[in-house]
Amino acid sequence: MTKIGQLPESLLQEVSDFVEFLLMRQDSTRWQMWNEFNESVMLAEADFSGYLANLEEYEERLARGEIQW
Repeated sequence: MTKIGQLPESLLQEVSDFVEFLLMRQDSTRWQMWNEFNESVMLAEADFSGYLANLEEYEERLARGEIQW
């Protein structure tokens, strides 16, 4: 605890977040919810990147006149 008190203010929030993470990991229900949330975020990001690539291709085809709006 003494070492924590010696940390600069900018690092205290990181320590607090890590402690919260450790506490959450001890609560199996909260930990399961966190894992499900994290998996959902990863899936959404993967799906969005595919959407973005398709959108960029669509915009390029519009610009070349290959397709119309």
